[in-house]
Amino acid sequence: MTHLVIREEGPVVYATMNRPERLNALNPKLVVELREFFTGLYLRPEIRVVVFSGAGRAFCAGLDLKEHPAATMKDSVGDTLTAQRHFTGIVTAMRQCPQPIIALVNGAAIGAGFALAVACDVRLATPTTRLNAGFIRIGLSACELGLSYFLPRMIGSSAAAEFLLTGRFIDGERARELGLVSRVVAEDRLEEEARGLVKDMLHAAPLGLRLTKDALNHGIDAPSLESAIAMEDRNQALCSRSDDYHEGIAAMLEKREPRYSDG
Repeated sequence: MTHLVIREEGPVVYATMNRPERLNALNPKLVVELREFFTGLYLRPEIRVVVFSGAGRAFCAGLDLKEHPAATMKDSVGDTLTAQRHFTGIVTAMRQCPQPIIALVNGAAIGAGFALAVACDVRLATPTTRLNAGFIRIGLSACELGLSYFLPRMIGSSAAAEFLLTGRFIDGERARELGLVSRVVAEDRLEEEARGLVKDMLHAAPLGLRLTKDALNHGIDAPSLESAIAMEDRNQALCSRSDDYHEGIAAMLEKREPRYSDG
């Protein structure tokens, strides 16, 4: 990897976009690396949690317009659509990978950077966090890379429309009020806060953690309460057949940390 720094600590992967001189804006190489990284996680059950961040003073300033030439009328619709799917493939891979993704959103998360943050499972912000759908300010629609799907579900249709139609910025505190981020912490405490979340997630059995993300993904579009409960019942039946279920109960009764075996 050239622009994506990967650090593995046992069952946890720390993935950091590393173009601080460009505020981690997405150039073609970083786009490929992000897509390959998140796609690869689908078949890595030994990895249980991902912590995703940007180096320096920004999470991601969106598309690097200096390295991505704008589409022209000479480009075919097919070519433009193919180019677009290089980006959307990152977001779909993030949602399909079984590991929960914790985003450390420090500084700017603009346009595609906003979409990457929103595609994560948990978002932590700092007082300098600023998010916006910058696409609409450069002649495009603000509805891109899943934002029209995720944002209304997270913050409601009126607030989503306000920010998508205007391109206005959302600061960290406003994002917390809307439920877009879990909490706002000082920049120097961001990774410490993430490690606390990681520790709690690793206290869950590996299968239980994966199936919980799976149920959350499906439950948000469940057509009925009965459909959601059917998914939950299936997950509980699967987890109860695992040795880790019995280990979890034993660890709780013996007041010790569980020693899970199911990768």
